[in-house]
Amino acid sequence: MTQELWTKVDRYINDLLIPPDPILDATLAASDAAGLPPHNVSPNQGKLLMLLALIHKARTILEIGTLGGYSTIWLARSLPADGRLITLESNPKHAEVARNNIVHAGLAHLVDLRVGYAIDTLPQLAAEGYNRFDLIFIDADKPSNPEYLEWAFKLSGCGSLIIADNVVRNGSVLEVNSNDPNVQGIRQFNEILSAQPRVTATAIQTVGNKGYDGFAIAVVTSDN
Repeated sequence: MTQELWTKVDRYINDLLIPPDPILDATLAASDAAGLPPHNVSPNQGKLLMLLALIHKARTILEIGTLGGYSTIWLARSLPADGRLITLESNPKHAEVARNNIVHAGLAHLVDLRVGYAIDTLPQLAAEGYNRFDLIFIDADKPSNPEYLEWAFKLSGCGSLIIADNVVRNGSVLEVNSNDPNVQGIRQFNEILSAQPRVTATAIQTVGNKGYDGFAIAVVTSDN
């Protein structure tokens, strides 16, 4: 099993099941032209997020980590006409690129992009009365994942779906004594998830053109 093979299989799947999409292609091109890091989900992962939101009949979505808005667009496409997606981005440059991409996708009426550190904007959401998102997607700085997960619990209710990206990190999640704050953030995230009685959860390993990583998926089973 090699990266070359994983990439070829991804291309095969994408060619069969994910039709060409000028909006998404333009989103990636604009992000690349602006010098944003290539940390967006892959096309088949983006469609997976959209399908999960559709299956879940999500009407309200919280995304922690916008980057260029690629996953935002996938998720927003799942929403009904009166749905709402709030996405949080700490980097003003990334937020500007994402906002333009979301407008170009015709989804600005569904998406509320908030700029600032999520650790600051998440309490603001709670103060505004947001207490139950149907779906929460966590894909931001990994050292802060434990805090993001705790806020996900606070902003969810029975039946809410919590999804987090990059929970395997090429297998380095096994390194108990790792000096990498990203690895330690993910390990703490996984431990908190395993100890939370309000959720039932799993994690799956993924391979593809983004390498070897994984998603964590949890369903909230009680309100408190």
